[in-house]
Amino acid sequence: MLRYELLADLFLYPSEEAKAKIIMVQKYLDDNFQNLSDSLREFSEFVNNTSLKKWEEIYTRTFDVQAITTLDLGYVIFGDDYKRGELLVNLSKEHTKAGNDCGTELADHLPNVLRLINKTADLELKHDLIYYIIMPALFKILSDFNKETIDKKIKIYEKHHRTIIEQNERKGLIYQKPLQTILEIIRIEFPEKRITLPNEKELSEEITNELEIQS
Repeated sequence: MLRYELLADLFLYPSEEAKAKIIMVQKYLDDNFQNLSDSLREFSEFVNNTSLKKWEEIYTRTFDVQAITTLDLGYVIFGDDYKRGELLVNLSKEHTKAGNDCGTELADHLPNVLRLINKTADLELKHDLIYYIIMPALFKILSDFNKETIDKKIKIYEKHHRTIIEQNERKGLIYQKPLQTILEIIRIEFPEKRITLPNEKELSEEITNELEIQS
């Protein structure tokens, strides 16, 4: 199985250390998953050739301030519904059980969930994380990576901060690449079940049933 904890490094906040780790992820895919490595290359080259300031700006607009999306998967799936709270409680228990340090982020933060895949010895949990949390959330997140959505976010940002953003459409969508790469990897490594997005009621029932932990 691919080392999913490496993929978590693709979403580190921009820094020289993060750049080095992303280049290492690209090399890992080049050496071990050549059929997937090209899907990430545009992103890794962007990181290697872009100033830290510009990279920070794109990261912030993508995931933080007036963001295109969020990396908190439970919020992507449930919004502010109480079911997200239940999911956070269950995931927190699994992180603790596996010795997975979530740092300052929440239990449903994509990098934390990716790291949990390799740290847990529970095969059923691995599959549940993939099919009922990561995949549905990635489908929703990627659906927001389009020019129309980004243009709306930029207008809100400019109005709020009273500043004009110089937007390069291609660079503004750059985090689409690592997200798509993860989805492609999952489709290869976990092919035995559906990859279509369940409806909201079904998804809610599945997460409740599959990730319920006995106290």
